Amino acid sequence: MVEPKDMPLDAATAEHRRLTAFLQEQNRAYYQADAPNVSDAEYDANLLQLRLIEKTFPQLISRESPSQIVGSAPSRGFGKVQHTVPMLSLDNAFNSEDLREFEGRVRRFLGLAPQEDVAFFAEPKIDGLSASLRYENGVFVQGATRGDGKEGEDITQNLRTLQDLPLTLDGSRSSIPDLFEVRGEVYMSIADFQQLNQKQAEAGNKVFANPRNAAAGSLRQLDVKITASRKLRLFAYAWGDVSEVGGKTQAEVLDQFSNWGFSVNPLSRVCSNMSEAIDAYRKIEELRSSLDYDIDGVVFKVNRLDWQSRLGFVSRSPRWAIAHKFPAEQATTQVEDIEVQVGRTGALTPVARLAPVNVGGVVVSNATLHNEEEIQRKDIRIGDTVVVQRAGDVIPQVVEVLLDKRPVDTEAYNLPTVCPVCGSHAVRETNPLTGKEDVVRRCTGGLVCSAQAVERLKHFVSRTAFDIDGLGAKQIELFYNKGLVKSPVDIFTLEKRDQENPLQKIKNFEGFGDKAVRNLFGAIDQRREIDLDKFIYALGIRHIGQGNARLLAKNYLSLDALLDVFSGDQPDPGKVYVDLLNIDGIGAAVADAVKQFFSEEKNRELLLNLAAQISIHTFDVPDEDSPVSGKTVVFTGSLELMSRAEAKAQAENLGAKVSGSISAKTDYLVAGAKAGSKLKKAEALGVTTMSEQEWLDMIGKS
Repeated sequence: MVEPKDMPLDAATAEHRRLTAFLQEQNRAYYQADAPNVSDAEYDANLLQLRLIEKTFPQLISRESPSQIVGSAPSRGFGKVQHTVPMLSLDNAFNSEDLREFEGRVRRFLGLAPQEDVAFFAEPKIDGLSASLRYENGVFVQGATRGDGKEGEDITQNLRTLQDLPLTLDGSRSSIPDLFEVRGEVYMSIADFQQLNQKQAEAGNKVFANPRNAAAGSLRQLDVKITASRKLRLFAYAWGDVSEVGGKTQAEVLDQFSNWGFSVNPLSRVCSNMSEAIDAYRKIEELRSSLDYDIDGVVFKVNRLDWQSRLGFVSRSPRWAIAHKFPAEQATTQVEDIEVQVGRTGALTPVARLAPVNVGGVVVSNATLHNEEEIQRKDIRIGDTVVVQRAGDVIPQVVEVLLDKRPVDTEAYNLPTVCPVCGSHAVRETNPLTGKEDVVRRCTGGLVCSAQAVERLKHFVSRTAFDIDGLGAKQIELFYNKGLVKSPVDIFTLEKRDQENPLQKIKNFEGFGDKAVRNLFGAIDQRREIDLDKFIYALGIRHIGQGNARLLAKNYLSLDALLDVFSGDQPDPGKVYVDLLNIDGIGAAVADAVKQFFSEEKNRELLLNLAAQISIHTFDVPDEDSPVSGKTVVFTGSLELMSRAEAKAQAENLGAKVSGSISAKTDYLVAGAKAGSKLKKAEALGVTTMSEQEWLDMIGKS
């Protein structure tokens, strides 16, 4: 793998785009569908690579980057709950050295003396579904899933069925705050999971792959009776919105949880230093196989809450906590076949069909092979004996081929050069800047390939796009096969055509009826208005994720402007292209895709027809309330009221840009003790200078 520091910007941009699309898709699979399709280890490795690229090329960071958000948007079927305090994810440690580096970061941020110990609270990382439980005056009033970290699903009634969840907090041993939001992990024991799967199989129903999927699927049932019939459990481990915490350390608050009637994991403990924390990890790992519930690692949190408060958060995770995952589990099996799937963008993805094998308690029978370069690099062939691994409850990855067990008559596998769905040419595009081929082979029949047409329509109606309730993947496939919906325009003319066609009424289709059809048409009508960035994203333009869609909306403001600027009437199309490239965050590949899409007459015709059916809101640039938003700030000298890292994080959280050097573009210089040349230069340039206290007063943090 090429290190980010060795990449040119265009290559880094392309890799960042690929990683973003991959991680967004995995977030949707894990958080919305409860059906992850890559291992935790593979997800973590890709996220780490994304962060390394963003560290080297910070201009690639956007608000929608997987490094900045948690999870995926909540799925249909439940009401929405806004998390007052976001439910964030955790950074990962992969070995003991990473844990010691985490401790070092904590020490540097807090400015601790070498002799001062940092105590950590260690707790098993339960492999279940995160939930937020809101109590008012000690009474349980609302429960929600994590969702995308900011907005989750209202599953209050389902949570009420859990025996481990007290409906009223026990105030006999600990006082009850006016408001307290407990956070915990809902899980299913291994014994209960096996019993549930036995019942499912006997009834001819689908069995669950693992306890995590069983817990998630059971908790998110629309019929609360189904949830109540399944033995779900809960460990409480954290908190969100509270009127008062009631403790000075993580351990004290969890003792309070126990007093209130919650189950707290008995393996959790306080470690007086990092050496004890590493020892705790090893002991919990040894106990893993004997537990009656799944864990996939150990979480370490700074025990002191005042230090947690000072450390704060960065992007999607707290600075005061880290998760150390367990190593992946492996098994050996045989590749029985290699099949090719065609995705929404025409990408041909090879999938290995495996002889079923038990990996860590889960029977698996397939693995994604990603692309033909991956197949060639590992030389994976039909008939090979391979080592597969998983780190959790997902489709495994092929680690290596056991060449000493390879049959003599095997042949090297080559991805087809024609699409297996429509027969169009399948090609690997060449990057115009580097001259290198894309690792992905794609079908060129975008307009005639049914695999792409259906997937593009599914994307168009998906939650992060038009979000049409009742029009999901299953309905899109039905309407496409019936010839009712072949393009996005058809969705918004569906009701009119249904009224005009007496021979093919949707109400007569299996699964429909008068009420279902009325609800569907009503849901479509409710989505006849949409924001420009969501509209652009819904079009499924190659390389255009949510972040790039927002960039385009922010710079062009309306669909009319986009159509106008890429029309054939422009006197200087070269300038139009250069202007597109000059948008911060837009690279050559994205610019090419945008230009090709909006210049194509068939696409322009479709957009005009679509715009006649719906209302597309012009983009509103949000107002920033912070007094330092958009300002450039430099800190110099010895800061006494906060560490340099804390001051920088504080400024960036308020929308300021922190620089290390003074220039005419600097807005503020915050000078600590013994400020030297930077202070003199700032005074010479007329830059506003202030003390630490004056800075804190200005931002309202005094």
